[in-house]
Amino acid sequence: MQPLLEVKDLKKYFPIKGGILGRTVNHVKALDGVSFTIRQGETVSIVGESGCGKSTTGRAILRLDEPTSGEIKFGDKDLLQLNKSEMRKIRKDLQVIFQDPYASLNPRQTVGQILEEALATLNVVPKQERRARIIELLEQVGLKEEHMDRFPHEFSGGQRQRIGIARALAVEPKLVVCDEAVSALDVSVQAQVLNLLKELQIKHDLTYLFISHDLGVVRHISDRVIVMYLGKIVEIADKKSLFENTQHPYTKALLSAIPEPNRKIKKERIILQGDVPSPIDPPSGCRFHTRCPYAFELCKHQEPEMKQVGKDHHVACHITLSI
Repeated sequence: MQPLLEVKDLKKYFPIKGGILGRTVNHVKALDGVSFTIRQGETVSIVGESGCGKSTTGRAILRLDEPTSGEIKFGDKDLLQLNKSEMRKIRKDLQVIFQDPYASLNPRQTVGQILEEALATLNVVPKQERRARIIELLEQVGLKEEHMDRFPHEFSGGQRQRIGIARALAVEPKLVVCDEAVSALDVSVQAQVLNLLKELQIKHDLTYLFISHDLGVVRHISDRVIVMYLGKIVEIADKKSLFENTQHPYTKALLSAIPEPNRKIKKERIILQGDVPSPIDPPSGCRFHTRCPYAFELCKHQEPEMKQVGKDHHVACHITLSI
């Protein structure tokens, strides 16, 4: 079965300008050869520290940031080969829920106008049917018809994110990129929004690329998990394998930071030494070797290849069998 989304060797370098003439003097290597697939109807999460390339991956797939090179196949189309007109036609199948529910909604428009704009821009519903469609969308995300005439500032953070979800669903997409979609919300509201996302996924057969730094959230919603470090993927696995049979030292450190609610269970916290290196001049060999407690000479000079260590479990590390 062909995956819904297939990303191959995706790179995104942001130029650094310098000098009087403003010439490019270097690049920030935000993504440096990222490859993965997403199947129809599943939730694939991307996790990692700030600056690892999570959000850039989502934005590059949507072509909000134009990739430097690579291949992004959505169904039978290579998105990077489409011109603006062709890309516009496929926009309805690719939607995004942004991180900040306060900044992602136009404060000058009512909720009804925000949702109608989404419907009108991609012309998915005739004008005479739009009001009924908007009411239906609001009810799906737990809001009411009376909310149509209110402005975003009249809602709580959780309600605003529900409006953002309704806007993403308005055009009946196939793939939704959730970019830190619950990180700005209170914990109790997070649970409500996550449950809503799962309900809507089942109802509409949605596929999610879920970007988050919160492994507790990722554990709740994901089918598979991608772990990124400094523009590279270091581990990909189904949720159960990743949390129960972690292979990469970086993933182990991330998982050790998850709070343990049961005080009787003692958990060893792995503290990584040093700071994340600059993506302008990343380390040679394995990019994690400067902070890895298991690194040896080979790690400094040779970049590890992604290898399979279990069913649907891949890792890029020279020492996975011994950690």
